[in-house]
Amino acid sequence: MVSIDEVARAAGVSTATVSRALSGRGHVSAGAKAKVEAAAKSLGYVVSASASSLASGRTRNIGVLVPFLDRWFFSTVLSGIASALMRRGYDITLYSLTADRAERHDVFDTFLRRQRVDGVIAISLELGREETERLVELDLPVIAIGGPNPLLTTLTVDDVAVARLATEHLLALGHREIAHIGASPEFDIDFHIPTQRRQGFEQALADAGIPVSPSLFEPADFTIEGGFRAAKQLLGKPGGRPTAIFAASDEMAIGALLAARELGYRVPEDLSVVGIDGHELGEFFRLTTVDQFPLGQGERAAEAILQELESDAAPPAHRPGELPFELIVRGSTARLPA
Repeated sequence: MVSIDEVARAAGVSTATVSRALSGRGHVSAGAKAKVEAAAKSLGYVVSASASSLASGRTRNIGVLVPFLDRWFFSTVLSGIASALMRRGYDITLYSLTADRAERHDVFDTFLRRQRVDGVIAISLELGREETERLVELDLPVIAIGGPNPLLTTLTVDDVAVARLATEHLLALGHREIAHIGASPEFDIDFHIPTQRRQGFEQALADAGIPVSPSLFEPADFTIEGGFRAAKQLLGKPGGRPTAIFAASDEMAIGALLAARELGYRVPEDLSVVGIDGHELGEFFRLTTVDQFPLGQGERAAEAILQELESDAAPPAHRPGELPFELIVRGSTARLPA
């Protein structure tokens, strides 16, 4: 095991200089830093996490609370967090929060209180007041991605505005019979994002003077399979069919594209489809979407928590709606034929 003394001798500097150069704390000239890094690399020296923690009082570890690990959106946000933190020499510890009250209690009352993390990032989790108070009591930086929380610094996308943008795109193309694939009640949790997207959809219709038709709504589970089944229901009903579908996620929109193909509908000639998220498969399926840049959301959350940890300045106030979104028009939507 290579020691810090060996690195110091190889670089021709003191051990204190090695410590400052490799930890990023304290001033070190560019020349000395380069010598230290070169010596450490040649010797295979890695800073001891335990020693660094004892010296600095920091673990260089961030706890990340996430509701799902097997969903594309959450894993992409997580990837952005992990990449940004890794570049700055931080590790992450994952805490998967289910709806189980006992498990959640253990996370907030036991795991997070073991002083193993320097800060916490919560991804799209609607925390109860008691859970929020437990986080505040940790006296650590906390960044929440998702809906507003008056006690925490939050990074938020306006889901009503996102849904309005998607629906207004279809309206601008002349569509009036627009169906919506949303969520069934068991999936409408954590800030009620599906409900907010349905509200944005219905607001856009109302502004255009179009009454909302319950028969043009179909619930699903935010998966490709769920979107496929919901679209088959919408397109297979007797009577008039929709000329466009707005799905509350890209995965459900992709399912709708596959259902339309199986039923013999051409997209976008017979049916326009738009989703939300910015899924990596969207370009392959030529899916029109409202991109909410999930990878960037993770990077922004990491940058925000690092700023609170490493800056003496007061952290910025993050207002709801600060996270960007953008309509990306591809080949799944077109003007309604006259």
